[in-house]
Amino acid sequence: MSIDCAAPIAANRFGLGAVPGQLAQIGADPRGWLSSQLRGPPPLLGGAQLRPTADVLRDAAAARKQLQALRRNSPDSTTSAAGAVGSLMRVGALLRQSYVADVTARLQSGASSERPFLERLVYFWSNHFAVSVDKLAVLGVAGSFEREAIRPHVLGHFSELLLAVEQHPAMLLYLDNQRSAGPNSPAAQRAANHDRTLGLNENLAREIMELHTLGVDAGYTQADVSSFAKVLTGWSLGGGEGPLSRGNAGEFLFRAPLHEPGAQSVFHQRYEQSDEAQGRAVLIDLAQARSTARHLATKLARHFIADEPPPAAVEHIAQAFEHSGGHLPTVYQALIQCDEAWSAPFSKFKTPQDYVLSTYRGLQLAVADTPHPLAAFEVLGQRQFAPGSPAGWPDRGDDWNGASALMKRIELADAVAQKIGGTREIAALAPQLLGNGLSDATRQSIARAASPPQALTLLLTAPEFMRR
Repeated sequence: MSIDCAAPIAANRFGLGAVPGQLAQIGADPRGWLSSQLRGPPPLLGGAQLRPTADVLRDAAAARKQLQALRRNSPDSTTSAAGAVGSLMRVGALLRQSYVADVTARLQSGASSERPFLERLVYFWSNHFAVSVDKLAVLGVAGSFEREAIRPHVLGHFSELLLAVEQHPAMLLYLDNQRSAGPNSPAAQRAANHDRTLGLNENLAREIMELHTLGVDAGYTQADVSSFAKVLTGWSLGGGEGPLSRGNAGEFLFRAPLHEPGAQSVFHQRYEQSDEAQGRAVLIDLAQARSTARHLATKLARHFIADEPPPAAVEHIAQAFEHSGGHLPTVYQALIQCDEAWSAPFSKFKTPQDYVLSTYRGLQLAVADTPHPLAAFEVLGQRQFAPGSPAGWPDRGDDWNGASALMKRIELADAVAQKIGGTREIAALAPQLLGNGLSDATRQSIARAASPPQALTLLLTAPEFMRR
């Protein structure tokens, strides 16, 4: 690894794209530059426009309650329908407002952060523990999920992060655990006495084991999933009406009447606890399992090193995870020390999110407090907090480099260049962003461009800018 190559790798592969002058700042100690970002407080986001999850869910519930009252009390079907549409629009507007505020703050942080490695780690974990705004119940709280569950714990232990995630209202709503009831729970028995059914939902248990911890090939069984789902019954939300009203609306609440009584066996272990502690105990054991260490090490190596993770790097990261008890800064240090991460500059194709953020950072663009900046993510096919499944966005280059996707990037680059290209000296900017990764072909094409906007388009669409 040469010094000339190392600084661009640190800024572009581990970070979110270089800003002018940053490669010189990184200098001959790229690993030290990355390690320094792991010291200090976690990367929290604040601001009056960023609302707590509980507040958003309480307001949405109040609006829905008004809608239900309108439907009950209006004798005129036309008036009732018009009022219902208005109420639904208000609910949608409220959730959309929270979504836009969070995504804008997230983009502003990524575009200006002086700890870009830490921001990238936040995005990694947020995608690992994916929720999607395609589900209306999650629309207003996906951003606060990242703020409240991911960011405060990104420099702690994995078990702490895991517990915060699985108890967050956004995850419970996304995977429908808030109403999951054990077959022999008091609530299920009462429902049966009134000819109603309360069912067991296995979504959360399955995704925790398959995606969040052990991985699909760890050797657990369907019986393990079912038992774990019973363990997680009662993991719900506060609020409700009448006799079901408990706790603080919009916050995590363990509802004992929904919980399946008795001991459960999950992945070779038996759990005798009788309440919320049973679920906590399972999560702690899953967080510390060897299969979890390898699963997470593979995903980190894929994200930061190569689409096909080098086995030696995976083993090194997994051992750091196991030996430290899942202490995440220790795991990140092991990642930084992997020689494989520094041996192939600009080999991994950027996701749309990476591309947009590196453009903002490289051109030092300000992010406006309007929905407009968010459009670029949708145009390029990675709407924020909207992966197609709980597995999150794909993390391999082949998922993002199709002909249509590349054409959209070219069109976006050209639009940016037409707007600001005349204000930049692109020939001087290119080596500041790409360093020794700037190819002679790209350097020459920029120098021969017919205009500054064309030169900027050529930089933003160069293969080495498209990759990290």
